[in-house]
Amino acid sequence: MHLLRTPRGCGAGMNEMVLPPGSPNPAHAAGCSPVIPDGIEAVVFDFDGTLADTTANQEQSLRAALQPYGLDLDTNWYRRHCGLSIHDLLAALPGARQLPHDEIIRRSRAHLLAHMHTIAPIACSVSLLHAAREVGLPCAVASAASRVLVHPGLEALGLGPEFEAVVTREDAARGKPAPDLFLQAARRIGVPPERCLAVEDSPDGIASALAAGMHVLRVVDGHLALTGENTEEAAGLPSGAGAPTLPGCALGQAAARSRPASIPAPSTADSDR
Repeated sequence: MHLLRTPRGCGAGMNEMVLPPGSPNPAHAAGCSPVIPDGIEAVVFDFDGTLADTTANQEQSLRAALQPYGLDLDTNWYRRHCGLSIHDLLAALPGARQLPHDEIIRRSRAHLLAHMHTIAPIACSVSLLHAAREVGLPCAVASAASRVLVHPGLEALGLGPEFEAVVTREDAARGKPAPDLFLQAARRIGVPPERCLAVEDSPDGIASALAAGMHVLRVVDGHLALTGENTEEAAGLPSGAGAPTLPGCALGQAAARSRPASIPAPSTADSDR
């Protein structure tokens, strides 16, 4: 199996994976094609919202956990901050600072675990994962969620064996948007960060990967998108705004790299979503 260079004008500067006849490729129905930038030696995936379509379930779980305390969860606010660990998210959530965070986390986690069997894969990301593994590229997970959620989630999707390393919030001093989780993933698979492709969906996750010095692809409405050249475009826009989606072979340029000017330091507490 080889990485084949795509023609200019349709994936110029990228390598496109051609799967064997009959190989399962869930991305076909979604209209995406697995592609990997030139010079990449490893791929590091976020989990929630990138490999697994969990954002709505997580929002519902947290909203239900907050309900006994009379605090509502604004959907727009949550979607902007869903890349944070739940400890950092609760610390930032207006009105939640004085609430019993441990109990809220326990309730939210119980709901998530009870519904773990219902999560669905994000086809374009899984197709990219299979393409990378077919050509022998090591893959890792760098998630701001707890290992008690990420590992069962990977097993529910049947993806556990695909990863050489799974890094979760307990494995780094700081969560996203600091670069620690992505740097730890690169260390564990033995590939320099600048040779890694990160795949992310949230503004904080994109900022984390960029701060680690990685190339970044963004998941936008189930498709892969190039990050912008400047950090505000790459990490600050809401889903679907400002970044081209990539149906077919439209990943036509090398994935962008940049570094945010500053990364706020999240809490160092062990955390999970």
